[in-house]
Amino acid sequence: MANKLPLQHDYPLQKLNTFGIAAKARSFLQLQTREQLLSLHADHTLSALPRLILGGGSNLVLSDQLDALVIQMSLMGKHKLAEDAEYVYLQAEAGENWHAFVLWTLAEGYGGLENLSLIPGTVGAAPIQNIGAYGVEMQDYFYSLSAFDFVTGETVVLDKEACKFAYRDSIFKHQYKDRLLILDVTFALPKQWQAHINYADVAKFLTDQHIHAPLAVDISNAIIAIRQNKLPDPAVIGNAGSFFKNPIVSADLRKRLLQSYTDLVSYAQPDGQFKLAAGWLIEQAGWKGRSLGRAGVYEKQALVLVNRGGATGEDVRQLAKQIQHDVALKFGVDLEIEPVFA
Repeated sequence: MANKLPLQHDYPLQKLNTFGIAAKARSFLQLQTREQLLSLHADHTLSALPRLILGGGSNLVLSDQLDALVIQMSLMGKHKLAEDAEYVYLQAEAGENWHAFVLWTLAEGYGGLENLSLIPGTVGAAPIQNIGAYGVEMQDYFYSLSAFDFVTGETVVLDKEACKFAYRDSIFKHQYKDRLLILDVTFALPKQWQAHINYADVAKFLTDQHIHAPLAVDISNAIIAIRQNKLPDPAVIGNAGSFFKNPIVSADLRKRLLQSYTDLVSYAQPDGQFKLAAGWLIEQAGWKGRSLGRAGVYEKQALVLVNRGGATGEDVRQLAKQIQHDVALKFGVDLEIEPVFA
């Protein structure tokens, strides 16, 4: 079966990861059809290899040499699936660029995903991380997905409950890690759209533009402008976006921190806990704009680690560990890394 698959060996991955790390894959497959996936599963030698699924390469820190089969998801297509009295159901293949998909939904006249504009990566990667920004998470509009099961060779459908979404988390990081390959995702966008403009940056941008009753596309444009101003373009400076999760702490810990740091940035959570701004913690720990070896912290946003030129996965790992150490020492707060090290 392997001769039917366009496999490549010692394949360079530098242009396929946004951190720009010069890694190579032992074997590489650009997956463009579901039939190729069946051929892969039928080949016992290939299917037994360690696997790394590659979407946009935007939530990934690679080691120099990957002794694995790297599968780049390139299944493409998007369409309106159905509608009922309350929702429009839109489906996209896993290889679709996330931001392009969001813009398409807006162009088609469907609001809901606008707060998630300009998040890098693919549609298929979005449920794994349960991507989120500016008060909205992907799970808020998720309906279902289909995925290939490498154990059984069958395609399964999972609804929202089955995916066990949480803050930057899902079942695909745990029970189904390395077992399920997401093929397509269906979203339910409400016909009665409501704007989410609670974040100060977004509200200020709209006010400055004299937009007092924003449409979904207005919010998208605002968030695109804000993100472009705060975050580096991976085509210019290698990075993986937000590198640490915003930590969630108890009300007691927040109260103690406020006694020493009156400008602590925090957001109340429904369960009584508080989400702290990881970027603020990192900046207060003295890391904004600093470097360690060939990796550094972005000057405009301390939540973003960057490739200063020639950085390896180990360079990034050491920088992240030092930041975690210093934040824990200063605040007693543990920072959790968002990207996957592979």
